[in-house]
Amino acid sequence: MASRSFLVVGGGAVGLASAYRILQRFPGSALTLLEKEAGVGRHQTGNNSGVMHCGLAYRPGTEKARLAVRGIRQLTEFCVEKQIRHDVCGKLVVASREDQIPRLQALYDRGTANGLRGLRVLTPEEMKEIEPHSGGVAGLHVPEEGITDYPAVCETLAGEIGALGGQVVCAARVTKLADRGGEWVAETPKGEYAGGVLVTCAGLQADRVARLAGESPESRIVPFRGDYYKLRPEREHLVRNLIYPVADPSFPFLGVHFTRMIAGGIEAGPNAVLALKREGYTRTSFDAADAYDALTFPGLWRFLGRHFRMCLAELERSFSKELFCRSLQSLVPEVQPE
Repeated sequence: MASRSFLVVGGGAVGLASAYRILQRFPGSALTLLEKEAGVGRHQTGNNSGVMHCGLAYRPGTEKARLAVRGIRQLTEFCVEKQIRHDVCGKLVVASREDQIPRLQALYDRGTANGLRGLRVLTPEEMKEIEPHSGGVAGLHVPEEGITDYPAVCETLAGEIGALGGQVVCAARVTKLADRGGEWVAETPKGEYAGGVLVTCAGLQADRVARLAGESPESRIVPFRGDYYKLRPEREHLVRNLIYPVADPSFPFLGVHFTRMIAGGIEAGPNAVLALKREGYTRTSFDAADAYDALTFPGLWRFLGRHFRMCLAELERSFSKELFCRSLQSLVPEVQPE
């Protein structure tokens, strides 16, 4: 296996980390990573709040739970080793009502079963020691969570791949994939690239790249966009680090929350609204092919039917700062929409 060649499609965090680990595990292998944009980490990896999540809510024993816990610890070690900006600042999960306390306890139980360290259920007085302006009737402190600079993580990973003998080729959108006698060949505007093992980490284009490889995935990417607000500088003292609501397990979204950014400032959000462009980051972003793929997918309509009230509330919150702020006030009552 050490002499095999690898072809990785996708230069986000998953593709870069996969390529890095492959070269560490199989030193001397030839590896090419293809990224369609002019640089790495340009989409989901570079358009998030920079939180290092630890898998608090994932069902114990699942691959997702194991990956999240191992992943945050390996990411933290990588940031320390490569001197990338990060801060293991911890997260406070807030139960804003008495009926949320059982869910908070369930999160504690899951996190403990997943092997997270230092979890503590807090009284309102203890919560104030961590976040003095927080509201709520109970809290859960998650000390292993933190924040980092994901674009810097990606740039560093790309450099490490090169140092280990691989190559990262940007502006190389894969337009065709073919299995030619045990070797995968990718066609791009920059020419053909080949590898004996194909690894696709294409993010928002994952289903399309799978089809290029001859697969017929039952799933389809349906994009959802999140809106964020920022606290004014004179109000940033209201939030020290990360403040989250108790997630409702019957809903697929975490709910709006507060995040301290590694570069400074406090973000509030995101909500989650259906988008009509996979790589669209504004309310007016539109792509006909992306919209058609989403709206003709039966799974989307089943999802909307199952969560209609929640989706409607998310849409209303997208167009109303007052409604958005009302959700945030359950975490930090002093926040105002002005």
